[in-house]
Amino acid sequence: MRGAACRERKAKALAAALTLAAVTAGCGRAASGTPVINLYNAPQENLGAIVERCNRLAGGRYRIALNTLPRDADGQREQIVRRLAAGDSGLDVLGLDVTWTAELAEAGWIRPWRGRYARQARQGTLRAPLATATWKGRLYAAPYNTNVQLLWYRSDLIPDPPSTWDGLIRESARLAAAGKPHNGEVTGAPYEGIVVWFNSLVASAGGAVLNPAGDAVALGEPALQALRTMRAFGRSAAADPSLPNMREDDVRLAMESGRAAYQINWPFVYASMAANRPDMLPHFKWAPYPGITGPGKAPLGGANFAVSAYSRHPGRAFQAALCLRDAESQKIAAIRDGLPPTLRSLYDDPELARAYPMRQAILDALADPAIRPQTPTYQNVSTVTSNVLSPPAAIDPPRTLKELRELISKALESKGVLP
Repeated sequence: MRGAACRERKAKALAAALTLAAVTAGCGRAASGTPVINLYNAPQENLGAIVERCNRLAGGRYRIALNTLPRDADGQREQIVRRLAAGDSGLDVLGLDVTWTAELAEAGWIRPWRGRYARQARQGTLRAPLATATWKGRLYAAPYNTNVQLLWYRSDLIPDPPSTWDGLIRESARLAAAGKPHNGEVTGAPYEGIVVWFNSLVASAGGAVLNPAGDAVALGEPALQALRTMRAFGRSAAADPSLPNMREDDVRLAMESGRAAYQINWPFVYASMAANRPDMLPHFKWAPYPGITGPGKAPLGGANFAVSAYSRHPGRAFQAALCLRDAESQKIAAIRDGLPPTLRSLYDDPELARAYPMRQAILDALADPAIRPQTPTYQNVSTVTSNVLSPPAAIDPPRTLKELRELISKALESKGVLP
């Protein structure tokens, strides 16, 4: 029995060693010898189809392997940052939130795009998405998709949508007095959504959270106006009782439930309304993002593809990234997954036009959006800002501005929450 047990243990050890060797080889090269390009990206329903298309086009030069990150942005960033900090060569192409470029570039964790790769990434790409992929004048990622928030409203309740937050507050008061749905749904929970709201209000008032270099606090009078607006909204009839807990999906669902007159959200809400409440769709309209004294600057979102500094196959990784964000790939992502493209020419495509009746409003907003502060310590800045601003009704503008200035200044001095 002891001999049999020994042989069994040896067999298991050998099997384990062979498995480990196979896994290790799979990190960079398939059994056939084809280089494996590991793509790490946020969950996206039809990204697999895009990957399959690019693998066919690669013709054996490489094979993209799709690895799905956690659903929440903080979890995505944590996994990527921890592995890059460890010099993990198992990462090749990285799907980055638009706010991560400066942090990863400054740390030396992603490669700059140069030469023909940079030219291809820039060609036909809208200016604002390109700005999110750039740090200190150098391109560090290829814009894959973009996003802007709009005002979405029920035209049966608000025939003529106002262009300011004060105007929306007045509309809510009017509807409430008439006993009609009157809530205005906004992301007021202590997370990135409320930072996006604040940043856009500051930009709409002519200011900025940080200086252009991203290393000092700006704020000032425009921030005071933004804080007054947020507090006024939070204390008005427009505010949903759940405002301090509202995120994008909560906002969408509140509108679809019929209890809201309008919402501030990304364009994905249109397809959702069409699918879930087709009866409401004829009255579901859009307008520019509201501002302080007139139309505001819309929040800018989206994702970019970067190449890890530790990739064993950087050349092929750049080629794979370019395929993953070429016109056909962006068209698939736009139509099937609701991710607006970064290539200007696609907005004239007839298929995209049917899926995006609001495409001109998106293009107009992209002409001069509110880009979030570009700094290597953005995660710190965002965290302290969201904690200070929520709940909006508790904002005390002068005191809150002083607190924001102090905490953001301290946040800029650190090297990041992680690793």
